[in-house]
Amino acid sequence: MAFWLIVYISLQDKESKKEMLHVSLLTSLLGLTEPVFVPEYWNPPTLFDLASKTGFDIESLLFSFAVGGLAVVLYEWISSAKHVAVSTMEKHHPRHKFHLFALFSTPVIFLILFFFTQLNPIYSTILALVGGGLATLYCRPDLLKKMFVSSLLFLILYFLFFESLVIVYPNFVENYWNLKAISGILIFGIPLEELLFALGLGFLWSSIFEHLKWRKLKIS
Repeated sequence: MAFWLIVYISLQDKESKKEMLHVSLLTSLLGLTEPVFVPEYWNPPTLFDLASKTGFDIESLLFSFAVGGLAVVLYEWISSAKHVAVSTMEKHHPRHKFHLFALFSTPVIFLILFFFTQLNPIYSTILALVGGGLATLYCRPDLLKKMFVSSLLFLILYFLFFESLVIVYPNFVENYWNLKAISGILIFGIPLEELLFALGLGFLWSSIFEHLKWRKLKIS
């Protein structure tokens, strides 16, 4: 949240600030999906022990708020890119017949995998993020650079955040992640699945504002 505030204040483009705030508010609702992951994927300590008692927790809402806004705006933050409207001619390109499908592909993929497979929810999430990102690229190939660069930037940020947690609390992952239910592979103490999640989130979520609002980026 502290880094979110630093990035938000330092953004020069007003629409990028609007993008960051609106996407953060939208993404915070994903924190309500926490019961899907507790305890199948992890079972963390939370304020008032809410996760264990109800499956919900305050931290997930704050976490989702922060990562959503950062994932969507990191590219603009380092490149000084600004938004411009997509032209009417571009909107009528044949590939945009799949615009709504692309927008809803991620939750549809997740729900299919969640209800009809035995995959751990984290894998369903990762596959849904990547699938939704690829569907977005089909409709909006102009966002290719932003999506791939954002994916790497968010991975680096997420890695640094998580590694600081591991350094301060060396046994945190072993105590609270259900490693037997996932690959059990740790990279510098971080579950592989967490890093794949970061890649997937940065890949898809970086495009969500432009895709919803019919915007494209222009490097000033």
